[in-house]
Amino acid sequence: IFVPDATAMARSQLSAFVCYCETVTGRSYSDYSGFEQFSCNQFRAFWRLFLRWCKLDVEGEIEPVCAGDSCESASFFPRLRLNFVENLLQQEHASDDLPAVTACHADRPRERLTRGELRDRVRSVAASLRDMGVAEGDRVVAIARNGNEAVVAALATAAVGATFSSCAPDMGVFSILSRFAPIEPVILMGHLRSERWDIGAPVAASLVEVAAGLPSLKAIVALDDGAAPNGVACPIHRLTDLMKRGRATDDGAWKRFAFDHPLFVLFSSGTTGQPKCILHGAGGTLLEHLKEHRLHCDLRQGDRLFFQTSCGWMMWNWQLSALASGVELVLYDGPITGPGTLWELVASEKVTVFGTSPAYLQLCEQSGYQPARACDLASLRSVLSTGSILYEHQYDWVRDRVKQELPLQSVSGGTDILGCFVLGNPVLPVHRGEAQCRSLGLDVRALPPADAPLARIGELVCANPFPSRPIGFFGDKDGRRFHEAYFSQNPGVWTHGDLIEFTPEGGVRLHGRSDGILNIRGIRVGPAEIYRILQDIVEVAEAMAVEQYAEDEPGGTRLVLLVVLRGGAVLDRSLEARIRSELARRGSVVFVPARIAQVEELPVTHSGKRSEAAARDAVNGRPVRNRDALRNPDSLDAIARAPALSASAPAVRPEPTDDTRADVRLDRHELDPRDALERELQGIFERLLGGSPIGRHESFFALGGSSLSALRLLSEIQAQTRCELPLYALFQAPTIAGIAEALRGKAAPGRLVAHTEPRASRLPPDIRPVRANLAQGFP
Repeated sequence: IFVPDATAMARSQLSAFVCYCETVTGRSYSDYSGFEQFSCNQFRAFWRLFLRWCKLDVEGEIEPVCAGDSCESASFFPRLRLNFVENLLQQEHASDDLPAVTACHADRPRERLTRGELRDRVRSVAASLRDMGVAEGDRVVAIARNGNEAVVAALATAAVGATFSSCAPDMGVFSILSRFAPIEPVILMGHLRSERWDIGAPVAASLVEVAAGLPSLKAIVALDDGAAPNGVACPIHRLTDLMKRGRATDDGAWKRFAFDHPLFVLFSSGTTGQPKCILHGAGGTLLEHLKEHRLHCDLRQGDRLFFQTSCGWMMWNWQLSALASGVELVLYDGPITGPGTLWELVASEKVTVFGTSPAYLQLCEQSGYQPARACDLASLRSVLSTGSILYEHQYDWVRDRVKQELPLQSVSGGTDILGCFVLGNPVLPVHRGEAQCRSLGLDVRALPPADAPLARIGELVCANPFPSRPIGFFGDKDGRRFHEAYFSQNPGVWTHGDLIEFTPEGGVRLHGRSDGILNIRGIRVGPAEIYRILQDIVEVAEAMAVEQYAEDEPGGTRLVLLVVLRGGAVLDRSLEARIRSELARRGSVVFVPARIAQVEELPVTHSGKRSEAAARDAVNGRPVRNRDALRNPDSLDAIARAPALSASAPAVRPEPTDDTRADVRLDRHELDPRDALERELQGIFERLLGGSPIGRHESFFALGGSSLSALRLLSEIQAQTRCELPLYALFQAPTIAGIAEALRGKAAPGRLVAHTEPRASRLPPDIRPVRANLAQGFP
């Protein structure tokens, strides 16, 4: 679907590096495949050459390149030292007056920092952190919005040799503490000012609760000018004050640390236990990112990179390293107010490389939006997509509706390696539905099942050592949990948990997860976090969360929850609402299932282990691969027949009775719609959220709504009622009753019309007028 022209291939940094390798080694590579094989078979030579070519600021001896041959224990460049931040902000990459970061906000002017300004702020805050007693090896955590403050906070932390971790403000306190508490941070940073699009508790209140659960804290750093909260035991500093104080004590030196000195702790939850606290080293992270950015993405000085991400996702850390290539980062903090929200930002900021998700591309396609007509995308030269599977028709949509000569590059890796196993390539063609190539230097393979050695689809494994393999898990002193997570299933190779297939064209097709990890709208969710929250709902005896394929859903899948209830309990709408509300409040709206089904039992093996894989096959109508290994195979038939999981109809719950309500007394008058308008809104809620009946005071977001589905909701409301609402009205009153009241207040006499005939659950052909109206809510 796309072939790079000869000029672009010749001037790519990948071609320049291949020429460098040929000159130094005296070898000649007739095609890309030969060079890729060299990078894997002789990975030590490859990484030695790349380190020299990219001119990292390091000190010490380059040999040995890699100590050890085992992927599980090998160590790269053990005799080198570097400072991660020095390499991102060194003047050799770009002059001080060139742009470094542009922070775009939904309701405030854009903030721009040059490379010189960013370096001064980072140095000053780093000096203040040292004065506050933050030492190398300490942990600093942040509940941060995606803006300049977060960038300064992360880099200042890394500059002093401390380790940085971040979460987005929309995550619940319970989930934040399950991540931050085990690493015992000394500093908590966070935003205090609430925004109109925030969901859940005020950010300042969440910060107070999180601080109370972190006894190791020495201080809090406020990242904005929001009012300082009460009830905090440790001192509160302002980031702006740290910048002023630090200028007086900054000595101008960058202290260098060991190549694998801890840089980030990222979090990845699994099917059991607490989230994994994954410790990533500075040198391996930087080297891998430089390779991905410069060789695979061809990022260079003058490029503007905009990735749709929050501070709670690994792509935020990934984009940060692009500063080392002289790239300007474009950040966005705010909701998606229409299918054009991100494309308009791409156009206005003249973004050259845009990173997004299949879910957002699907929203744009289903809405009928055409970026090529609405925006000037002359500067855009590539689109990266990650988070979930990118379908073939989405490649066609980007070509036909975005830009003809534009590569859509599927990239995939994970939090576990803070990088990519497969990604794009500036010298290879793009084929529909495929990532272009393996990541150079990583011997990625598709390991077939033992009972089908000729199968083309297999487990994604990496068979050789690679620099961005994490140091380990924080607190896992004997390495047992780390081994169990990645090396016990297939000894000697890294096992990632994805299913992949290599194609005859040389590309890679992704086939989802091979384990029980969920991928919801491009966000990986460990079911263990869901189960821990459900333990506190007394009616729930057991639960199992699995993914169900649903083509119309953003990302192509949805989260379904199977519950076994304690004797006599019934999954009525009261209990279902409480389950959804608790998951949203204590975890995240991503944890909220699209469907909930009550079942008599969950599938278990003869050894008593629950089988998520069997349940996943059942909810997706596939033959169950391990049916003979189950103690109760008939449980799968009941799951497959569950009405709530039907693709054609929402699940209808029994009415709550006095016996099933228990302590939750719901007034029927407060649940049922009061008039035709509320009944129409109830129908829209139920179609989008996939469950019914939904009460008039139940929150759209507590039931699983996201900013993407909020757009679809407002669009359907406009199509059904002929009345338009700004997005912030939904955030202020996200219920049937609240929206009805807002509509009655906006409608002119005789204008408000509720159509009684059902409509298809999709966006109307063209919602640009609605998008324009939504944007009026944000100055």
